[in-house]
Amino acid sequence: MQTSFLSATVLLVLITDPLGNIPLFISALKQVKPERRRKVVYRECLIAFTVLLTFMFFGREFLDLMHLTDESMRIAGGVILFLIALKMIFPSGAGHAEKLQGEPFIVPIAIPLIAGPSAMATVLLLATREPGRMPEWIGALSLCMLITTLVFLFSVKLQKWLGEQAITALERLMGLVLTAISIEMLLGGITSYIRNIH
Repeated sequence: MQTSFLSATVLLVLITDPLGNIPLFISALKQVKPERRRKVVYRECLIAFTVLLTFMFFGREFLDLMHLTDESMRIAGGVILFLIALKMIFPSGAGHAEKLQGEPFIVPIAIPLIAGPSAMATVLLLATREPGRMPEWIGALSLCMLITTLVFLFSVKLQKWLGEQAITALERLMGLVLTAISIEMLLGGITSYIRNIH
C-alpha cells in the first residue's frame, strides 16, 4: 500500500483519535484551573510530539537492535491497529478515565492518550518503510498534532456542540476506516513476507 502525505496524516489522526478522547481529556483536566488548561494542552501535546518524533527518527536503529524486519513491523502494526479499531467500534464501556489529583503531567494525556503504543508503532513503521520521505512524515505528524491540539483546546465547546452521541458516532466511523487500513497493512506485510521466502 503506497502511503501519501494525506493518507499518513489521516492515519495518524485516526490513531490518536482526538475526538474520541475528548471525554477522557476533560476528565483528566477537571482538577486543573481553567486559566491553566491552555498551557497544559500545549505542554502535553508538545511532549507527545517529541516522543513520536523520537520514535520516527530512531525507528530504524530500534528495529536493527531488536533484529526485527519491516514485514514483522507491518504485520504487528496491522494487528495493533485492528485491535484499536475494534475498541473504537465496540467500546467496552468501562471508562478508563481515572480521577487525578492535581495537574496531569505526561501521564495520562501525552502518554498514552496521544502518543500511545499504536501511534508509536505507526510513526516507526512510516519512517522505516520509506526513510527517504522523512520530511513528509514529519509534516504529517506535525499536522496531526496541530489538529489534536486544536481539538483539545476547544474540547469543552466541541463536546457541547456535537453532543455525546455525535462524538460516539464519529468514533465508530473512524474505527471502521481504521479497520480497513489495518487489514490492508496486515495483508501487505504478509504478502511481502511470502514474496521474500521464495
